Amino acid sequence: MNDVNEKFDGFSSLSIHFISELRDNNRKDWFELHKPEYQNHILKPLQALVAGLGPLMLSIDADFEVAPAINKTISRIYRDTRFSKEKSPYKTSHWITFKRPRAEWKDYPAYFFEISPTSYRYGMGFYSASRENMDRFRKSIESNPAKFLSSTSFFPKQKIFTIAGEEYKRPLKADIARELQDWYNRKNLYLVSNRQIEGNCIKKELLSELIHGFETIAPLYQYLCKVAAYKMPNKRGH
Repeated sequence: MNDVNEKFDGFSSLSIHFISELRDNNRKDWFELHKPEYQNHILKPLQALVAGLGPLMLSIDADFEVAPAINKTISRIYRDTRFSKEKSPYKTSHWITFKRPRAEWKDYPAYFFEISPTSYRYGMGFYSASRENMDRFRKSIESNPAKFLSSTSFFPKQKIFTIAGEEYKRPLKADIARELQDWYNRKNLYLVSNRQIEGNCIKKELLSELIHGFETIAPLYQYLCKVAAYKMPNKRGH
């Protein structure tokens, strides 16, 4: 098992070089030859990043999975090609997620960080929320818009995150206040910060950047958790 006691020191030029080379040589024979580079320059930094973020994430949600391990917080490098026309065996972007370890986690918000050959991004929201979950979200906004606006009061004051998620082509409800429409009219919802990699590395200050960003959006995370946990009454009101 890799040593995860090391402090996060960024993603070096060797990290970025490996991702770029894998993108251009996405074959089993090439990867097997370069597997130690993946372990040293991608997996180890991801583990150190998870370990560095762990205390903050647990302060946001004590139920978060924070183990710096593949299939816990770190993505597998192997692609599932069974149902895809794209048969390249390896992922060329790599990510970490902080989520609650439960069967219905896709309906709960999660935090993420993802690195690709030329960029990285991070944020929080629903990974693949069901229509029912998004309906609960909209109902929550309608029933108490002030509470939702309180949970997103940070948003107009910052320039880090943008609202993302597929939008409906037409407004679902025309009389929803303008400041709520951008949130309300979506099939899925998350906040994201997109960044280009400057130079050929990502410096260790990334950890501080993520801590600041993740802490900033924590009030919305708490709000979305309550939405996900709420069970709408059935027709009899039970």
